[in-house]
Amino acid sequence: MTFFRGPEASKECQICKSPKILSNSLKICKDCVKKGSTVVEEQISLTHQISRQRFNLPASSPNSDLVKCSYCFHRCGMDESETSYCGLRYVKNKKLVSLATREFGVLEYYLDPLPCNCCAIWFCPAGTGDGFPEFAHKEREERGFYNLSVFFYGCSFDCLYCQNYHHKNVKVGRKVFSTELSNVYKNNEKISCVCFFGGSPEPHFPFALNVSKEILQIAENENRIARICWEWNGSGNPNLVKKAAEYSLKSGGNIKFDLKAWNPSIHKALTGVSNKRTLENFEMVGKEYFGKRRNLPILNATTLLVPGYIDEEEVGNIASFIASIDENIPYSLLGFHPQHEFNDLPYTSRELAESCQKTALKHLKNVNIGNKHILF
Repeated sequence: MTFFRGPEASKECQICKSPKILSNSLKICKDCVKKGSTVVEEQISLTHQISRQRFNLPASSPNSDLVKCSYCFHRCGMDESETSYCGLRYVKNKKLVSLATREFGVLEYYLDPLPCNCCAIWFCPAGTGDGFPEFAHKEREERGFYNLSVFFYGCSFDCLYCQNYHHKNVKVGRKVFSTELSNVYKNNEKISCVCFFGGSPEPHFPFALNVSKEILQIAENENRIARICWEWNGSGNPNLVKKAAEYSLKSGGNIKFDLKAWNPSIHKALTGVSNKRTLENFEMVGKEYFGKRRNLPILNATTLLVPGYIDEEEVGNIASFIASIDENIPYSLLGFHPQHEFNDLPYTSRELAESCQKTALKHLKNVNIGNKHILF
């Protein structure tokens, strides 16, 4: 596998035939994706179909009537032998079989020393001490404490540049019961936050919400801190998103939405799905919860600066959308690392990151550049 740091990754677009920064897997430049056509749509669908076949995942969400799932926007309707988009549920003998329930999930977990490489570390209690003493152990960085990181297998998106794409192998993930995770927290007083990520937590909502409830009950009984945090694509059932937000609000935690693109066509090309539910949920959480704890943000957003596809225009539109809710919502711009189907793209340049930050600051008060160490 070859990684490129510079503009030598330019290739000829399959549509306009111009030299552009694009991936061989998608074969189409940003401009042609935005213009759209039947050929463009067919190529985007084929790219995702081929990528998903490698992991035995359905090319699209099933739409049968026998059994339905309601945890995310796909609302997969499965018939005999059909599998949900995330790969965690299927129908056998006319009954739903789930690898993720309220009692158990498919995941990995580990203790991450604080302050960790979290997208919220530049403003959250673990990195700043804000919220002390109710939500933080110290008035500064919480060195000596840990984040219980819970990595879920399965996702409701199909990002061609996924940095953790091994989550797609859902059958190799470990089956973990909620009591195991809650006992990890109970038996270690140095754990001060819990972060659900992946993949994305949405397909595991019943499990993640159950674990959150159990841990918060322990924290209340023992007068401890347990910040509940989420890193997700934002496509979840709105009612479950609200429940997750309530746990974060109560505990001093926060919710990170990965706003991958603004333009619907670019979002579909990069992720295989629509961004409509993500934007709706972000707006809902922002309007209903951000004002309830303004001094310690419950909500933040990130955008990965994918070379050739995510630029100042996309970031500007996303920042304007965030500002329409509240200009104080933190926003992080992340450097891109070549990975998965986009392993032939260059790393994000420092010039692009700083230009995008300047653009975002025209709308927002708090804009951070993350992953600076990989910028070139």
